[in-house]
Amino acid sequence: MAQRPSMTRNDREGPIITVEGLKNSFGTQVVHENLDLQVRRGEILGVVGGSGTGKSVLMRSIIGLQTPDAGTIRVFGDADTDEEGEDAIAVRKRWGVLFQGGALFSTLTVAENIQVPLREFYPRMDPVLMAEIAAYKVMMTGLPADAGPKYPSELSGGMKKRAGLARALALDPELLFLDEPTAGLDPIGAAAFDELTRSLQRTMGLTVFLITHDLDTLYAICDRVAVLADKRVIAVGTIPELLRLDHPWIQDYFNGPRGRAATAAVKRHEGATNSTQVTG
Repeated sequence: MAQRPSMTRNDREGPIITVEGLKNSFGTQVVHENLDLQVRRGEILGVVGGSGTGKSVLMRSIIGLQTPDAGTIRVFGDADTDEEGEDAIAVRKRWGVLFQGGALFSTLTVAENIQVPLREFYPRMDPVLMAEIAAYKVMMTGLPADAGPKYPSELSGGMKKRAGLARALALDPELLFLDEPTAGLDPIGAAAFDELTRSLQRTMGLTVFLITHDLDTLYAICDRVAVLADKRVIAVGTIPELLRLDHPWIQDYFNGPRGRAATAAVKRHEGATNSTQVTG
């Protein structure tokens, strides 16, 4: 079982997430072996990797839903995110999670879904205040005001993602985990979600751990990208830094047809922005 050290002053001042020597396996299948990763405070870190590299398993390990075989994990410099003590609960209040597809409770309305973390951690909260918080989170994530009383089955795919994001933000977290947030969205909807993510990150001072396969998302909003391959994180850096590496998967991913298209789109956008600034 992974050993999780207690918090120190250096931990509070250092990376918001530190993973060292992580090992995850399922039976005889080893998913991670000696995996190291640091997430800096205030950044949007994109996490990419091929199918089966354990991107979601890594996230679940960090938030305590997966118990590693070995390694150390610290979040906010603290430990024991998979335990039930008061310290672990206090840590969980400081993050929010958007799972794949939104993972909304189908029998609850959007407003009731948003209230789930509030009811879990603050069961004595005034119901009126709880409803006001839910309404504010609906507005914050760009949902229409009348989305609150609707059920997930009444929402489009993009609206479900935003409702899931609203629930993840219910407790005003410092750290946000997003698992494939733009999967299944059309290009316009995905771009709008990317813009929302960046806007919220800036206004709320969030650190974002973002699992994605969307190259447009990586180029548009990620400060750095961590690449999972060979059962570990093989590289972390900006996209230009990663492009200088000769690892086959990295080159195939970023320099393949879709990668070249994403690069060209970013350059066109930057050129249009610079042109507007000059002529304006």
